[in-house]
Amino acid sequence: MGPTPPAVGPLAEGYHDMVREHRVLSRLWRAFDKAPRAVALCEDPSVIGAPFFLMERRPGVVVRGRVPERFGGGADPAANRKLSAVVIDTLVELHRVDPAACDLDDLGHPDGYLQRQVDGWARRWENARFADIPVADEVGMWLADRMPASPPPTLIHNDWRLDNMAVSPDDPGVCVAVYDWDMCTRGDPLTDVGTLMATWFDPGEAPEGLSMMPTTAPGWLSRANAVARYAEQTGHDVSAIDWYLVFGSWKMGVILAQIHIRWLRGQTKDDRFATLGDAARHLFELAALRRP
Repeated sequence: MGPTPPAVGPLAEGYHDMVREHRVLSRLWRAFDKAPRAVALCEDPSVIGAPFFLMERRPGVVVRGRVPERFGGGADPAANRKLSAVVIDTLVELHRVDPAACDLDDLGHPDGYLQRQVDGWARRWENARFADIPVADEVGMWLADRMPASPPPTLIHNDWRLDNMAVSPDDPGVCVAVYDWDMCTRGDPLTDVGTLMATWFDPGEAPEGLSMMPTTAPGWLSRANAVARYAEQTGHDVSAIDWYLVFGSWKMGVILAQIHIRWLRGQTKDDRFATLGDAARHLFELAALRRP
């Protein structure tokens, strides 16, 4: 079941759009078997307090910041490599899907997608600005001034990362499900790569308290090797990948700023969000460093 949680404060357009997610998951399974099939949608908030949809259950293991003991607890380089590879390989599989094969060829508006992304995240930063951080503005202007030509559009997830998928309990290299499709659209596939790489930290890069994937575990693909693996399998020209890596880190910084300012305003009481301002600064600085 996917309910829409109540939210107050600046959030991305399309955040937890249950109607959109139901539409995607009621069709995508036909062409991408990692997508759980949605079976029912309820838009009446009086039922459980928010719109929601029902989807099939996919038993599996969701790996977050640490590798679970069943896969070696982070000490098994072979298992770690499988986990890192399956994130890339499953993304490749999604980007190969023909949207027309699952009646999603009218999803979104791929023309001008990159421009809208940069403009939209710059606007969200203005709304979530919790402090004067000049480097965030500098990176936003850099992105706007150096926008690359996009490859042909594909279906994109828009929040691709390890903990949005489940792997087989018996094999960390087998993906059994991918979740959180509320921002799925058609657009530039390299934005999925950039967003994923924003938290694909090499040793010494991760901000304190932000470990979304165990990317420094022994055997885990480096960021450069992960991008190369994606390029080899898709055939996409990644000569402009630095732009997408900068964009991904900057976008993730804005997302953390959105959460942090909600905490500052008392719109959420979760004190885990108290340190996200520092993490956002760190990501803005990483974005600046990743500029060629």
